[in-house]
Amino acid sequence: MSTFVALDFETADNGRDSACAVGVVRVENNQIVRRSYHLIRPPRKYFRFTHIHGINWHDVADKPNFGELWPTLSPLISGADFLAAHNASFDKGVLYTCCNAHGVNPPQQNFICTVQLARKTWNIRPTKLPNVCEYLGIELDHHQALSDAVACAQIVIAANHR
Repeated sequence: MSTFVALDFETADNGRDSACAVGVVRVENNQIVRRSYHLIRPPRKYFRFTHIHGINWHDVADKPNFGELWPTLSPLISGADFLAAHNASFDKGVLYTCCNAHGVNPPQQNFICTVQLARKTWNIRPTKLPNVCEYLGIELDHHQALSDAVACAQIVIAANHR
């Protein structure tokens, strides 16, 4: 059985370096074994997407930046066979950009995109996270990073059981 990590980032603005929250879920043998949620202080005070995720500068002003948080996140990812995210190109871009901005080596695992996985496994369209969760009966508080990461993990688990 495989070990994987599902993750989801929320960003403050259009910059891939503007992570303001992350949800990380570690799965071993198709069981969620760790859940982790962190607010992150992005490099700019400007928040464009508060209306989507509800996070603003005051929520993160005293939180660690990505580089300070990385020693907490890295062990959760270490040893995973792959990483999973819904619309993985976005979360991979945020992860790699934040790692590079803080002089941290990004994880080397491949990413599995649960958008593509849902289309391939169940032929679901549209495949936005709420659509896939509704189809599979997964609870979701959309754009709350931990809820999105848990949902992503549950999509991979459901596909593994199929």
